Amino acid sequence: MAVAIAALSLILLMIAAYRGMSVILMAPLLAMLAVFLTDPAAVPAAFSGLFMEKVATFLKLYFPVFLLGAVFGKLVEISGFSRAIVIAVIGFIGAGRAIPAIMAVTALLTYGGVSVFVVVFAVYPFAAEMFRRADIPKRLVPATIGLGALTFTMDALPGSPQIQNIIPASFFGTTTWAAPVLGVIGSACIVAMGLAYLGWRRRSMMAAGEGYGAPETLVNEPDNEGDDVAVHPMIALLPLVVVGVGNLLLTLAIPRWVDSPQVTLALPGMADPVTVQVAQMAALWAVEGALLLGIATILLFAFRTVAHRFAEGSKAAVGGALLAGMNTAVEYGFGAVIAALPGFLIVKQALRAIPNPLINEAITVTSLAGITGSASGGLSIALAAMADQFAAAGDAAGIPREVLHRVASMASGGMDSLPHNGAVITLLAVTGLTHRQAYKDIFALTLIKTVTVFIVIAVYYATGLV
Repeated sequence: MAVAIAALSLILLMIAAYRGMSVILMAPLLAMLAVFLTDPAAVPAAFSGLFMEKVATFLKLYFPVFLLGAVFGKLVEISGFSRAIVIAVIGFIGAGRAIPAIMAVTALLTYGGVSVFVVVFAVYPFAAEMFRRADIPKRLVPATIGLGALTFTMDALPGSPQIQNIIPASFFGTTTWAAPVLGVIGSACIVAMGLAYLGWRRRSMMAAGEGYGAPETLVNEPDNEGDDVAVHPMIALLPLVVVGVGNLLLTLAIPRWVDSPQVTLALPGMADPVTVQVAQMAALWAVEGALLLGIATILLFAFRTVAHRFAEGSKAAVGGALLAGMNTAVEYGFGAVIAALPGFLIVKQALRAIPNPLINEAITVTSLAGITGSASGGLSIALAAMADQFAAAGDAAGIPREVLHRVASMASGGMDSLPHNGAVITLLAVTGLTHRQAYKDIFALTLIKTVTVFIVIAVYYATGLV
């Protein structure tokens, strides 16, 4: 019964998300339902002392990354830099190779620090136009954008500033550059298999006589804009390069600057000093600093363009950051409540029966990401409940913490993209397609990404590469 109560709450959250209900509203309600069915008297304390405490902890750590990432992405958009990058990459790769061109554009923007939600809006108009010109079925557009934004650049490539690559750092004391060789190998596998699959799907659909689609049946078709841009592509790329290089340099420099395992803040007006563990915060500080440098770079080269739209754009960015941050934070709080229930303890003990620590970690993280429909949410839930267990098992087996970081990060982006995933729903809404029309190909990428995690684990055991 204890397991059934925990499972019921998780299933109801998945159904609620699939039906488009607000996770911010439903997560606390369903978490408290699980507590009520276990111990009705514990509901008030569980809400205030556990759920809200974990929500506040998550926001304290990660909201600055959400906020700076959203502002950076919005500035890339309103400055015209994203459009310049898209057109330049398409011109370099060739309009006839629409699928790899769009994948490359989305990968470049995502790895450069632009949020996946911003990338979708920035790239879709060009993807639709390229697919229309090449008469490639429009229903392959979401999977093509997803391959570039929701897979290897999100959590596999070392140094990615996306939140899925940052969260494990605070649990394992690593950096966003953890296990670079394994990350690159995993990324190469995803790109190769993803492009092969989409190429096969394109040939199959076109052989069956399916083209881009009849105009009268298409929804949310973008306006056909001209290809003239006022920004040189090298200047447009510069903020992305600054974020990547800045992240690497700050990751290396911060521990040397601080030169202490912890920092104690004791200002005259503080009743008690505050101690911050540098190992847990260094990766976050590096990403935040890199994003600030990227924002400064955009303002340096496009201040006049950005100035008249900054107020409106920054409001939209802050709103998006609040929504994304709160969605993930309440899932983190939900997971903390579920992890405290007797049913989860039974499941946790069962998972310990998996002898291999990396496989145990991968299965746990990707399962919770699939249940919650969120890579960052599932990752947070899994590591909050079991990071110490994963670390202890890894240490006993001689597995570096960097490998634990990379496996956890990549596993979070595996089964997370089920139909109720927020990014998937946004992607389909922006492109004007339905789950019935386009989700099959997105799910194929989900399977590819999940399989790749275990390929990376096999490579590590076969070669010892990190």
